[in-house]
Formats: sequence, C-alpha cells, structure tokens
Amino acid sequence: MFDGSIAEWLSDFSFLFLSILLEGAPFILLGTIVSGFLDAYLPAGAMDRLLPRNRIGAVFASGLLGIIFPVCECAVVPVIRRLVKKGLPPACALTYMLAAPIVNPVTALSTASAFKAADIPMTSSRLAMGYLMAVAVGLLLLRIPASAVLKASVMERVTRNNRRRAPAEPGECAHGDGRPAGASAHRRSDPRLVEALRAALRDFADVAVYFVIGITIVAVVNTPPPFSNATPVREVIDQTAESTFGAPAALMALAFLLSLCSTSDAFIAWSLDTFRYGARLGFLVYGPMMDLKLLFLYNTILTKRFIICLAAGLFVAIGGLSVWWEMVFRPSVPLPVP
Repeated sequence: MFDGSIAEWLSDFSFLFLSILLEGAPFILLGTIVSGFLDAYLPAGAMDRLLPRNRIGAVFASGLLGIIFPVCECAVVPVIRRLVKKGLPPACALTYMLAAPIVNPVTALSTASAFKAADIPMTSSRLAMGYLMAVAVGLLLLRIPASAVLKASVMERVTRNNRRRAPAEPGECAHGDGRPAGASAHRRSDPRLVEALRAALRDFADVAVYFVIGITIVAVVNTPPPFSNATPVREVIDQTAESTFGAPAALMALAFLLSLCSTSDAFIAWSLDTFRYGARLGFLVYGPMMDLKLLFLYNTILTKRFIICLAAGLFVAIGGLSVWWEMVFRPSVPLPVP
C-alpha cells in the first residue's frame, strides 16, 4: 500500500518546510524591520508627497517603485501594511505590492541568468507583463472604496492617520506623527529606535503566523505522497503542455502551489521544457503575485472577499495575456532546451 514509510514522508516534508522557511523568513524579518522604522520615523502622508498628485499618475509611478526599493513578495507585505496605515492610498499600495517582486533589478537579473540565450525577450516580457497587471489592478482600485479592500482594523488606523494629517493649530501637531511642535528640540532622547523595533516585533509576530501556516500547506501539497499508486504532479501537468489554454492554466496553478520566491522561480520555469513561451511566462508572472503563502500574508491587510476576487481576476487576466503573448512572440523566440 505504501511506497515508503511515514518516516520518509515526514523527512521529505520537513526538508521542504525548512527550505521554504529558511528562504522566506529572512525576507519577512527584513520587511518587518523596515515596517517598524516606517512606523516610528515616517510621518503620516509622507508617501503621498513623493508620488504625483494625479491619482492615475501615482498608480503608474507606484508600479516602478520596485526599481528603487527592490523586495520579494514575502518582504513587501509587511511594508505595505505599514505604508497603508501611514496614509498611502490602497490603489498605489497594491500596485507596488504586486509589481515590486517582479519589476526589480534582482528578479530581472535572475530571469536573464536562467534563460540564457532567450534572456532579453523573456526578461523584458516578464517585467512588462508584471507591470501592466499591477497597474491595471491599481487603476481598478481607484473606483473601489477602500473599505471593500482593506480589513476593518487597517481602515481604523488609516482613518486615525487621516485625522492627524488635518492642518495643525499653532503649537499643535506640526510633525505629522502626533508630537507637538518643538518636541524634538526638548526630547532629543526620545527612544524612537526602541519604538521601531517594538513595532517590527509586533509585525513579525503577526505576519510569521500566517507565513508558517502557508508554507505548511505548501510543504504538504508538494511532498510526494507515500502511496504507490499516486501519479506525480509533474506528470499530470506535462499532459497539458500542448493545450492553448490548459498549459498556462496548469503552470499558473503550479506556481500557486510551489510558492517560490520571485528571485529564484525563473530557474524552475526554464526547466519546464515541455511548455511553450506563453505558459512559462504565466508561471513567472502569476506566482510572485499570488501563491499559497501569499494568501495568508494578504489576509493581514486585505479582506477575504477581495483576496478571492484578486486571485481569480489575476488568474484569468494573466492566463489570457499569456496566450496572446504566445501567439505574438512564439515564431521569433526559440527557448533553449535544458
């Protein structure tokens, strides 16, 4: 009945679980440290002043922030949590959150390295599609009330910060962070570093719980079952390689289940040699925007209903765009065979 013992299955599960944990935990920690310093040092509304005043222009600019602040999908969620609470509009926040793991120099370099001779078209296509998808989501969010996107606890914090950003009376909140004017002159020993680290610790505890739940499910799904009659997942997926719509759908589903980091998933995509250009592109774009562990991380800031709509919408949009991309570029882009 069993093709191997339970002990062997647990060994494989533990290895995969620890691999994902050790790969993602440092980025989670980095993201929460950044979020803690943002909480302590960044005045409410400061990000608004860095982006164009025009709402549409701000969304387009937010999709390029990953070039300046390159982070992976694990690190960006706690940073976005803090920026939204500091007053960054949800449309801009989600545009940056979706685009940053793809539209950044590290991901571009890893994709170019993985695809070798086809590095220029695949890398540029991945960055372009990732940017377009993120901006499209941001533009749609301009028409949706924030309460339909953000969790109630986050909305309460946003509301409080919006009140703080009202014009201050003389001698009152002139720093944008709730401190009276002149406080920095009289309280130079204010332990803001300790406040930043405490905020980072709180964020890490909140996010780490969801991250561990997510990677536990990922490890269970991706560990070969101990049953001898079980069909390998790769064999099932390879059967869709010649399907126009089934191939990108299968690889996007695989990206969702594997939950790879955006800085390393290109090497897995390159090894999927039975699939064509567009399907691999769907794998490289959908995975960094939506995977199993991200579902739980997104739950710390977004409503469940919006997360479901976002996952389904991205799946359909990226799948359709991948099919179109395949039709346009397939004749001129031969992919190397591993």
